[in-house]
Amino acid sequence: MAIDVRLLDHTSDPTRSLYVAYRTAYSALSPQQIVDRIEKDKITRDQMNDFNAKRLETGHASPLEQVWFEFGISGVSRAFSHQFVRHHIGISFEQQSQRYVAFKKGEFPYTIPETVKRKGMADKMEEAFDRLGELYQEMIDAGIPAEDARFLIPNAASTNFKIVVNFLELLHICDLRLCTRAQWEFRQVASQMRAQINRKFPDLAMYIQPKCGDKRWGYCDESVEDWEKCPIGKKRPHKKMLFELFDQYRRGEVQPMTDDDFDTIENIGSSVVHDGKPASPPPAPPKPDDTEEPPSTRDEG
Repeated sequence: MAIDVRLLDHTSDPTRSLYVAYRTAYSALSPQQIVDRIEKDKITRDQMNDFNAKRLETGHASPLEQVWFEFGISGVSRAFSHQFVRHHIGISFEQQSQRYVAFKKGEFPYTIPETVKRKGMADKMEEAFDRLGELYQEMIDAGIPAEDARFLIPNAASTNFKIVVNFLELLHICDLRLCTRAQWEFRQVASQMRAQINRKFPDLAMYIQPKCGDKRWGYCDESVEDWEKCPIGKKRPHKKMLFELFDQYRRGEVQPMTDDDFDTIENIGSSVVHDGKPASPPPAPPKPDDTEEPPSTRDEG
């Protein structure tokens, strides 16, 4: 059964909501006054995005809790659901019940992993599920409650969710579950959640990354062995590299600057380099239009 994730509802204007929350913390203005200025077009959308981005860079995260998204998620396995519900701060779940929902004729939808198919064992797995379904139906027909008959149902059985998650928790979920080490099913769900938000709010979706992303931690904290195996690992440093650099500084082992280094710095772009050989001529000065100051994006709020 195919995984399907749909954005059902959300904070009416997440960008504005974030801006008002951040501005309330960093301004003498009241939230009402901030909203009035937005509605009078004294604060533009670009100014709000710029202000939000600068606050996010500082790690000020509490306003993210005030932005929420509502998702419908279907076609996922119970194996996935056991991982999903471990995220319990800033997220609310409703899940299809196997106690109140009985499978008709013992037929339940399920997921067969691609690894099983590639090894040619999908037929055996389906046969085992068919036998479980038949026994499940026998139990139901015998008067055994569905809540007890469900003890037969495997982790492969499909389930559905309706969730509400705030933006802070969604970022945390994707920090972990967009990592290439995460289980494939969770990676697909997290990727679809990100894609759904990106269609409506690309300015927010850009922050939804694995933890090594440039908008998140910027480095990998998994084992070195896993980092080396990661197909995108070489795009981000491993934390061991950062610690090694820190230890070098602490021990005073960082290579000292030399006179040659300063000569190189001084002569970059000049007609003579340190070894006395002529260098490439310096670039032509920019045209007058190129030297104009860009228009100010300073927030007037």
